[in-house]
Order: sequence, then structure tokens, then C-alpha cells
Amino acid sequence: MAEGYKDFIAGTVGGFSGKLLDYPFDTVKVLLQTQTSLDSSPTTSATGAKPAPVYRGAIHCLTDTIERRGFLSLYQGLASPLVGSMAENAVLFLSYSSVKRALGEKPGEELGLFQLACAGGVAGAIVSFVLNPFEVIKVQMQVMNSAATAAGSSAGAVAPKYSGVIDCVRQTIRQDGIAKGLYRGQTSLLLREIPGNFMWYGVYEGVCLSQIPEGGSKHDLGMSTHLLGGASAGVAYWTAFYPADTVGSQMRANPKYASRRFVDVFLEIYKKEGWMGLYRGWGITAARAAPAHALIFAMYEQTMGVFRRFDPETVDHIDTRSGSISHSS
Repeated sequence: MAEGYKDFIAGTVGGFSGKLLDYPFDTVKVLLQTQTSLDSSPTTSATGAKPAPVYRGAIHCLTDTIERRGFLSLYQGLASPLVGSMAENAVLFLSYSSVKRALGEKPGEELGLFQLACAGGVAGAIVSFVLNPFEVIKVQMQVMNSAATAAGSSAGAVAPKYSGVIDCVRQTIRQDGIAKGLYRGQTSLLLREIPGNFMWYGVYEGVCLSQIPEGGSKHDLGMSTHLLGGASAGVAYWTAFYPADTVGSQMRANPKYASRRFVDVFLEIYKKEGWMGLYRGWGITAARAAPAHALIFAMYEQTMGVFRRFDPETVDHIDTRSGSISHSS
């Protein structure tokens, strides 16, 4: 089996597993980031007053969402990011390995930790162009039911804006086109993916490097190291530049921000809500990233281990002294 297919399958298994664990908390994160967009009362709009938060915090958002719409509503829009995760993994692995070769990696000539992290940052920039359309649809689907619930609480039942993922894609393209619709918030995604992947690959590689026994290799590491490295990498990824994700969620969820510049939206959120507004939802995001990304790395390594048992010549797209893998946001 070609090495590219092995990496693709292993990355997909890890990304799929991590996404199923992670997605309900991602929904809560997006609802917290965009909750002020749901407050569209005439008084607030006319006076320009600071919009009142819909939720008191992550726990209230989680329990309120389950109470109003049921547990499965936390998986609203899951199809888009699942498909996006597969595409992201394929492009990210290909880009990462290509950049490493461009930086001079050859059999027996391994790159340093900083070079590997830089390769991850470049791969993150490339994959952002594949990922952004899925992020737009994901956010639209996650926010849709909350907006309908907020409006329906005072005006009776309100039909959801979209009948499903395909309808969401169709309406988005019809109303805003591809560039302004499906690529809304691209700058914010670049500012998330470049430093995020730099830290993500760098931290995982560093943890694995620190745990390899004298004279050993990455294959001597156990699952506990993969879990620790993945958990650390997940938190590092989301901490690198979290405000970019907050701005991106607003730009994808709120049509009034669609054609505005990243800096303008950033400054508006900061002016209205301060740093707390830009970092709203970071706590639950970091908490959910640790187990989800630990699972991604562990499942990737286990899958590659299966390939190695059947094909001893299997080569990981990782340093023999450390490990790296694609991630799912």
C-alpha cells in the first residue's frame, strides 16, 4: 500500500474519532462566541448598547441547549466537519511531508524541532483554504437552531433557516457567492491555522522527543506518550491565537460581518466586550481539546502500528526521534 494512502487512512481514523468526541463541545464554543449575535432586539440595535449574553457560561450553554433542543442538537451540522476533517487530514499530511522534503529532510537526515514546527505552520496555511468552506457551513448549522430558539421564545415556533447541510451550502452560495460566502472569514482561519499548527506539531514532536529512550526511536514510545503529547498539542493549538477563531466564528455566523475586514471585526468585538469577549469559550475549548487531540494522536499511532505489523517497510511521515500528525479544529 502506498505510504500516502496509509497516512490518509490513519489520519482519517484519528480525525473521525476525535471529532465525535469533540463536536458537542465545539458546538458550545461556537454558541458562546456568537451569542451576542443572537440578541437582535430593537432596543439594543437602536441604542448601540452592549448586547446581553444569552448564556451565563459554558455549563449553562450546554445544559440549556440540551434542555431546549435535546442532546442530539449538540451534533447539529456534524456532517460538514466530518467530511472537512477527512479533506483536512489528506491535504495537511501531503503538505507537511512536502514542506519537510523542501526543507531538506532525507532518509538519515532529520529536521530539527523548529524546522518541523515551521513545516506544520506552512501546512496549516495551505489546509486553511480546504477547511474554510466546511467551517462556514458548520458554524451556520450550529448557530441556526439557537437563533430560531431565541426568536421563537417570544414569537412562537420558528422554522429553521436551513433544511440541512446541502440547503445551507445552496443558500450561502446563492446569497453571497463562493468567495464572500464559503470563504467568509478566511483571514481569521489563516491566523488560527498558521500559529496553531506551528504549536501543534512542535509541541507533539517535542513531547515525543523528550520521552524516547537512549538509543531508541519513536516506535519505542507507548500509548501514554502519544496521549500526553496529543493532549498538550491540542491545548497549545487552541491557545496560540484563540481570538482569531472568535472573530472567524462571528464573521461566518453573522452576515453583517461577512464583507468586513478581520481587523475591523476584531476591534469591534474588543471595543464592545474587551478581551473577555475575544476569549469567550476558551476554557471549554482547551478542556475539550486535551482528550480529543489525545485520541487523535493515539488512534493515528495505533493505525500506523497495524500497517507496520502487516508491512514492516511502512514509513511514518514523522521524525524517527519524535512524532507528528494532522489535527482536526
